[in-house]
This record gives sequence, structure tokens and C-alpha cells, in this order.
Amino acid sequence: MKASHHLWKERLKDRIPNQLAEEIDTFETEIELRSQKMIDEKVFAETRLRRGVYGQRYDNGQRHDGTKSHELGYPDKHTKGPNTVWDAPGMQRIKIPFGGMTPEQLEVMAELAEEYSDGIAHITTRQDIQLHFIHIDETPAIMRRLAAVGITTREACGNSVRNVTGCPFMGVCPDEPFDVTPYANAMTRFLLGHPDAQNFGRKFKPSFSGCAQHACGLAQMHDLGITAVVREADGKEQRGFKVVVGGGLGAVPRQAKVFDEFMSPEEILPVAQAISRVFGKFGEKKKRSRARLKFLIEKWGMDEFREKVLEERAKLPEDPRWTEYLAEIESGEESPLKPPSEMPELNGDEQLRHWIRTNTRDQRQTGYVTATVTLPLGDLTPDQLRSLADITRRFTNGTIRTTVEQNFVIRWITKSDIPELYNALDACGLSAPGASNVVDIVACPGTDTCKLGISSSRGLAAELRNRLISKGFELDQAIQDLHIKISGCFNSCGQHHVSDIGFYGVSRTLQGFKVPHFQVVLGGQWEQNAGSYGLPIVAVPSKRVPDALDRITGFYIKNRTIDERFPEFVGRVGKLKIRELLEDLTQNAPEHESDPDFFADWADPRQYSLGDIGKGECAGEVVTQYEFTMSAAERTVFESQVELESGNPQASGEGAYRAMIKAAKALVQIQYDDVTEEDPDEVVDEFKERFYDTEIFFDPFAGPKFANYLFAAHENDSLSFTAESARHLIEESQLFIEAVHSCYNRIRTEGLTGAGASQ
Repeated sequence: MKASHHLWKERLKDRIPNQLAEEIDTFETEIELRSQKMIDEKVFAETRLRRGVYGQRYDNGQRHDGTKSHELGYPDKHTKGPNTVWDAPGMQRIKIPFGGMTPEQLEVMAELAEEYSDGIAHITTRQDIQLHFIHIDETPAIMRRLAAVGITTREACGNSVRNVTGCPFMGVCPDEPFDVTPYANAMTRFLLGHPDAQNFGRKFKPSFSGCAQHACGLAQMHDLGITAVVREADGKEQRGFKVVVGGGLGAVPRQAKVFDEFMSPEEILPVAQAISRVFGKFGEKKKRSRARLKFLIEKWGMDEFREKVLEERAKLPEDPRWTEYLAEIESGEESPLKPPSEMPELNGDEQLRHWIRTNTRDQRQTGYVTATVTLPLGDLTPDQLRSLADITRRFTNGTIRTTVEQNFVIRWITKSDIPELYNALDACGLSAPGASNVVDIVACPGTDTCKLGISSSRGLAAELRNRLISKGFELDQAIQDLHIKISGCFNSCGQHHVSDIGFYGVSRTLQGFKVPHFQVVLGGQWEQNAGSYGLPIVAVPSKRVPDALDRITGFYIKNRTIDERFPEFVGRVGKLKIRELLEDLTQNAPEHESDPDFFADWADPRQYSLGDIGKGECAGEVVTQYEFTMSAAERTVFESQVELESGNPQASGEGAYRAMIKAAKALVQIQYDDVTEEDPDEVVDEFKERFYDTEIFFDPFAGPKFANYLFAAHENDSLSFTAESARHLIEESQLFIEAVHSCYNRIRTEGLTGAGASQ
């Protein structure tokens, strides 16, 4: 039984730093004020988000143990009312800087998952831990119990500096020039609650990497990416960092740009502070879709941005925290529990051999390995957390970290202990092989709990994983080396842009029913710290995605050259050929009566939509006209990708713009048939009057964001395109097209056609 909040407050008061205790007390007071309607809901929303407290998608109502949320006393999907968000379960995000945890912290996490959540702790793609199905009134007790073991939830989300992520192999990787862990830790402490980092329009994500060639830190896709480098000066080796800024995934991803090829350790904290000040002063505040650092850099250009930051850096008053940690760099190094040793004989144990091959890595310290604990879907139970704590104590000095691939890494395992370690992990169900390969599929929460989820990313991930595992050792090594990542929507929380094969959820209407689909994303690169981003090529019904994956991988194996990696293969054969392989999967949907399962999502037996949309709501010829025009729009945006691959950025950008005009026309024609795409001004004007000004087009969560992509493209339709700007417009065009589909579906289900619009 849970102890009362007051009991936890009293019990832990001597173990929580005063400042942190005061912050939690303040948050608890704000919860009470909110319940009395004495604090504005918008203000409270930002307050709770900065404490890591989210609303979640409770109308799906499916817990991990099969229980429906309303069976626990929570409202079901039909509940309405002003307090619905927090009368229902929510989610607590917990910051784990660079993934580092102790056995004691693992045990507290087990208690919290068991007592407050649904019995599952979920590892995220930014090395955090999330607990779902918690109530906001319980969050102060959760925060106090975490604070007592050195964990804070402060700024786990909201318009703030998010978790400072880092390679889980920092300090033990053979390819790194030095351990960047203490620098990541210093930045975490320095920026947490810093007054210069409280005025952002959106989030700010930092990351540290020990080397450039691996993907463990993903520096290229962060607002601030810091990678260790060394150079010779006066016959001595100097430590430094390559610093990149303005990266990010999200709906329209951007590659980070180089701020400094070699920054001294003394400068990384003051420069981070200066960047925060510039972002806070000049970053977009009104349009959230343009409020990330990447858009400010895009607006100014890298030279002007660097100049502004350096000007701000010169104004900063000296802060001893910038450098005082450097004197203790060496003292913070990890140490092993046991002396180094050699690998013992394995006596023909093929399962163990396979696990060693996929889940262990030699450290740069001779005689030791790291062992990756593969967590399907990033989930583990309280008992598994406790077992992991015991295992970490038994084999190491408590050295364990979460990873961006939703796993745990145990460090400093002496080689002679590997068989015993494997047996201990196996005993608690944590010995799955295949870390970081094709079966280790990354997926965001999707429709399970996320309000933005469109399709079931976790359901699809589980299905693909099971099918791939069933093939066992039959999988070609080239297939085993692939990375698959899945997001439930376009926002890329599952990092689909930087995988070999990515998927993100979309929706389509077939035969009058909404059908879950996934866009197939190709061209991404996981290595080289997320070296390149992929683009969507075609939307496939969710239940046909496994077939699509089989075709793509089969085509790769049959046609690749010797040792050709998948990203190079896609670049050589072109996306057009791969799209042609999948074309028939997008067509000829079965009749709903004969195959209702086709119209449901993975791991969810219910019909995907809220019910039959109703075939009588729109005239048949209007539906046909809409679908015909949208098909042309989707074809045009794909052709613009082909132009980009062929080295024609101008044609590519112009094609992406034309695709947006076609999609806008498709929607306008529902109300007003006398419009032609040969007159883009008329299409945009009619779209604005009928669907933007009336807010019919506004996405429930993104608002006017995607319409603004159309308006900006139309305003700049005569611009010259570079490869980078054409790529961005392709992404924006694809998102606008998806938003048109979404709007059309809402029109059909909610009868919005003409509501408030001129006819």
C-alpha cells in the first residue's frame, strides 16, 4: 500500500537537497491550486511539463496486463468534461543524464513502477525512463522518492533544456579519444534550472559523443551536439570538442551544422550558456512549429548565429562552475569490481555464443566487456529492475546505463564472468540476443499512450520482431545488421528518419473506413552519429507492412553488391524501384465484411476508427475526385524525391510545391469545384478562406502548423532551391498532404464540410 504523500515528505526530508525539496513542495501547492481552479490551466500545463508530467492517451485504455483503464476507475474514451486530462492517468518522465544509473536507483524505479504505474518502466529513445498510468496527485511523492536517490524530473519536458544524452560506452569505447562522461555530467548540472535557459519557445536537446563514427550519441540530430576530439599542440595532446548546433528530427528534420571544429573544455559550458541566451532572446515564441533552434539558424545562417553567440559569450560574467569540475576529471573515473580476465571455454553452447556475438563489446580496457540487455519495446518489469540491480552489484561496481536504442548496458564485466552473467540475465527474462540489430526494433509509445499517435508503432514493432526472430539464423548477416525504427506519427520520437528502414504512422480512408497505414522511410543512416536522414516513399496499410519489409530486404539481398551497406544500396538503385515493389500493397483492399482484421491496428482487436464513417455522407463523385487529386499529389511529391536523387534540386523543390497545391485543391474541391491548380493563387486563397480561416483544417494537436507550410511555400514559390532546401520542402509537402488526409477524414466523420465556410 502506498504511504501518504505527507509520510514520504517527512521520511525523506533529510535525504533531499533543500532546493529540490522546495521545488517539489511548490509543485504540490500548484497542484492543489489547480484543483481549486486558482491557477490558469495554460500556466499549470507548462509547470507540470517542466516537472516531467504529461497527459497521456487514456482513451485507448489498454494496459500492459490487459486491463482496461476504466476498470481501474479511470474514465473511458467517452468521458468529457473540463477536468478530463487529469481525472485520467498520465505519464511521468524521469531524466537519466547520459543514461547513468545506480543499483539503488534501479530498485527505487522498480518500487515506483509497481506502486504507482502499470507495472512497467519504459526506456525512451533519449535515455529517460517513463512511468505510465500514474495520477498527477501522486507525482510529488514519486518526485521525492526519486530525489532521495539523486534523480530529478525537473525539465524532463516543456520549453527547457531536456535530458543531456550521451553514448552509453563513453569511457570504455576503443574508438574514443577520451571519456566525455564528466563533461556531460557537468553540463547537466550547470544547465539544470539555469536562469538563462528558462525563456525558450520550445525544447533544447544536448548530446555528448565519444567518437564521430558510431551512432551512440547521435550528435548530428541535436540542438547541441558535442563530440570528443584531440589535437597536437607544442608536442602535447590537447583535449577538445567538435561542436555542432541546430540538429533535430521532428516533422521536418535538420542536420546539425558545425559551430566549432575544436572547442576547449573550458569553453563548452559558457558557450552553451551563450547559446541558451541567444535562443531565449531571438528564438520564435509565437509559432511553435518554427520555435526550435534549427529554424533560428536557418533564418540567420551559421555565420550570423555564431557571431551572435560569441558576442553573448563575451558579455557573460565569469562563473567558477565553468571550469571547477575540470580539476576532478580523473577522480571520477569508473573502476571495475573484479580484475581483468580471459574468455572461458563455451563448450558448444550456441545460444550463449550468439548472445556474446550480438550483445557484448570489448572495452578499451583489456579483459573487460560491456553487455547490452536487450529490452523488447524498451519495457521491463519491477522484478526485472530488481534483478538488474542485483546483477549489476554482483558483477560490477554498479556501472549501468540506458541507451538511445531503449536498452541497458552493463559496463566493466570481466570476461570470465560472461557465462554466469548470461545465466543470471536468462533467469529473469533479460537474455534476448540481437542488440542493435534488425530484431532490436525501436518504437515510440504510439497509440498505446501518446495523444499524437496515429498508428500502433509498438504493435507493429512487436509483430515485426516476432516474425524476424522466427527466422532465426536463416537471416542473412546483411539483414541482421539493419536498423528498423518506428514512430506512431510524423514526429520521429522513434527516430525513423535515421534508420535503414523507418516507418511512421499515418491514416487513410478505404471503402469508407479509416485504415491505419505507415509511411515507409528510406535513405537514413544510423552510423556516423546519424549521418543522414531518410524520406518517405509510400504509405502502406499497417497489416501489409510485414510484407513490405520482406520485399525490401529480399530485393536488397538479391541485388546488392558484395559488402554493400543498405544506405548505399538505396542510393544506387534509387527509391523509385523500391517503391514499385510496394505499389500493389497500397491497392485492392479487401471488403470489410470479409476481412475486418485488415481495418484494425496491430495488437488492437477494435476497429481502427471510432466506427463506420458512413458511406452516405459525401457524394460518390466528390470522393472519387478527391482521391484522384490526392493520388496525383502523392505521386508528385515522390517524383520530387527522384529529382533530388538525380541531382536536380530546383526541379525537386518546384515539384514539392506543386504537390502541396494539388493537395490543397483536393480539399477545396469538396466545397468548390471551379478551381484549377494552374492558378495557385486562387487555390491558396480558397483554401485559406474555406479551411484555414474557419479552422476546419487545424489539426487537433498541431493547429495551423501544416497550413503554414503551404502559405510559406506559396509566398516563396519563385525561390532557387539547394539540395537542402528542396529536401526540407519535400518533408513539409509530405506533412501537408498527410494533414489534408486527416482533415478530410474529420470532415467525413464529423460533418464539418461547409461549417462556417463560405459556399
